[in-house]
Amino acid sequence: MKALEGDGWYEVARRGSHARFKHKKKAGRVTVPHPKKDIPLGTLRSIERQSGLKLR
Repeated sequence: MKALEGDGWYEVARRGSHARFKHKKKAGRVTVPHPKKDIPLGTLRSIERQSGLKLR
């Protein structure tokens, strides 16, 4: 979540264990599960695709 916030994403909603982020210039939203444990690789790839960031 810190990497998203560092790139300009900001939290717009939180529901249960998931947070939704939005960016002023980039289209769409990114949903991120609360990282109690390691985030599964498929979920991490989805977050990367949605945000345009390389998180690994």
